[in-house]
Amino acid sequence: MPLDTIENNVRTASHPSELRITDIRTATIVGHGYYPMLRIDTNQGIYGLGEVRDGAHHDTAMRLKHLLVGQNPCNVDYLFKSIKTFGGDSREAGGVCGIEIALMDLVGKAYGIPCYQLLGGKYRDKVRLYGDTPAPDKMTPEGYVEVVRQRKSLGLTFIKFDLPGQLFEATPGALIGSNTKYEYPQYKQWYVPGRGPGPRISQAGVELAVEITRAVRAAVGDEISLCTDHFGEGFCTADEAIKIGHALEPFNLAWVEDPLPWTDIANHKKVADALLTPVAAGEDLYLWEGFREAIETRAFDIIHPDMLSSGGLMETKRIADHAERFGIPTALHACCSPIGFMANVHLGAAVASLVAVEHHGLDLPFFTGLVTGMTDDYMADGYVTVPDKPGLGIDLNEPVIREHLREGARYFGDTSEWNHLRVGFDRVPH
Repeated sequence: MPLDTIENNVRTASHPSELRITDIRTATIVGHGYYPMLRIDTNQGIYGLGEVRDGAHHDTAMRLKHLLVGQNPCNVDYLFKSIKTFGGDSREAGGVCGIEIALMDLVGKAYGIPCYQLLGGKYRDKVRLYGDTPAPDKMTPEGYVEVVRQRKSLGLTFIKFDLPGQLFEATPGALIGSNTKYEYPQYKQWYVPGRGPGPRISQAGVELAVEITRAVRAAVGDEISLCTDHFGEGFCTADEAIKIGHALEPFNLAWVEDPLPWTDIANHKKVADALLTPVAAGEDLYLWEGFREAIETRAFDIIHPDMLSSGGLMETKRIADHAERFGIPTALHACCSPIGFMANVHLGAAVASLVAVEHHGLDLPFFTGLVTGMTDDYMADGYVTVPDKPGLGIDLNEPVIREHLREGARYFGDTSEWNHLRVGFDRVPH
């Protein structure tokens, strides 16, 4: 049989060696905050989908466009190393990470394989979710029980609830002392907990946290894994976090999350060493280098990267593998649209030491409708089946996305204004 006849009968997703990036476009929707979706187009008509971190601006991705157009998207590691220097902690990483995810989705489509396969394969066919549960409007034990029971009714077996600073501010007697007056408003920041003679959490405040946690544990039973969010970050000193953490130990929480600002690795270790409950942290750290100290000093008992800040799929897999060498498991923070969510499902399938993947879109009735490829019962038992379709296994649902666009945002509109140099070095010959 002639060679050209054979080739004509072979199904190919594309000609990967001839792929070139032709454009990068965005569409920002309103979900739990803002979700900037990212699309990388190519000369062969296939495209990759990514997402910029929640609350970040799509400009963090668009300023990198001139470094990518004309490049072969299959050279993911090469392109990632070319752009990663222009990212940073937390939302400043959004563009770099969103682009990496879109490249991985594109490569999966080009070769006809799911993203988890590009990470070395999977350790499980279904990925366990943990459900984020914001603090109720009425932050009483009864209010917490109501919202956590609602999460359990969805089939979730792992639930997170908030113990934020507002809980103590809103409860008479939970704080002792008073804030320093006459401060400029922009300095009401939380980068140095305990600054000045500010308020301190009283014994009544500690007992309030205990009362809430006891009520939640009693309501859901011992078969549900429970953890807490906003556990002190910005409003507790390390000693206060230890004080509250000790008081909650009888309830066997899976972890307490973010006791301190992410930059304070030493005090994270102080808290982790003092508590019998695991400390999870790291959602704002960027790249393997950003996690290295916390991992190698065991400042975190559980690393908690958000791949939209930590570096995307491949870099976060490297971070999780490094943590595993030190006996530290990985939970994946994810406050995102279905694009970022499914990227986390693929990553969760490929991480050997996975605890669970966060779901932060449980209160959005249109969440699954933003894309095709997700069924209404995708998490019926608190687990998500890992898709075997190429790339992330989902596609855009244009009508629903258009319905939820941020005011003034366009549906992947023209971005030619970003074609010229925005970052890097403009080398002019002399």
